[in-house]
Amino acid sequence: MTKKPWDAQLAYWLVRPLKDSWVNPNHLTTVRLVTGLAAAIAIAVGDVIWANIGAWLFALSNFLDHTDGELARLSGKTSKWGHQYDLASDAIIHILWFVCIGYGLREGKFGWWALLMGIVSGVSVACIFHLRNQMEQRLGKHASRQPNFAGFDIEDVLYLFPIVTLLNGLEPLLMAATIGAPAFAVWVIWQFRALPQSESN
Repeated sequence: MTKKPWDAQLAYWLVRPLKDSWVNPNHLTTVRLVTGLAAAIAIAVGDVIWANIGAWLFALSNFLDHTDGELARLSGKTSKWGHQYDLASDAIIHILWFVCIGYGLREGKFGWWALLMGIVSGVSVACIFHLRNQMEQRLGKHASRQPNFAGFDIEDVLYLFPIVTLLNGLEPLLMAATIGAPAFAVWVIWQFRALPQSESN
C-alpha cells in the first residue's frame, strides 16, 4: 500500500477540527486558488523581494491543495463539482505560475523570450493536467497517482521554490521547465495513447 505523503498527513490533522463545522472543501479550494493567484502576481513583478514572497505563497498554495480533499473525505462532503473545481484550480495556478515567471524575467538575459518560455511551460502543464484528468475519469483516481517514495511525491519538489528564488535560480529553472515540461507532456500523451482501446474509448 502506498504511504500517504507527509504533507497530506499534516493537512489531515489540520482540517480534523473542521469536520463538523460550516467550512466545506470548496471553501478551502477557494483559499488555495486565491493564494496561488497571489503567488503568480507576486512572481510577475520581477523584483527579488516579490519573487521570494511569491515563492512562499506558491509553496503554501501547494500545501493547501491537500486540505480540501482531506476535509472532503473526513466530512463525507465529496462532490463531482468540487473535484472538478479542485482540478481546474490546480491547472490555473500552475499555468499562470510559469507564465508569470517568464513575464517577471523579461528584463533578464532571456529578454521577452522568457515570456514565451513561460507560455511553453504553462501550455505543457495544461496538457499534462488535462490528460491526467481524462485518465482519472476513465480509469479511476489510481491512474493519475504520483509515484511516492518515503512519504514524498514527485510534485513535492514544488516546495523547493523558495530556495530557488533565494538563490536567484529562476532563470535556470525556467530553462529547465521549458525543456522538461514539454518532454513530460509527451510522456503523458504516450501513456494516454497506450491505454487499451476498451478503456480509452
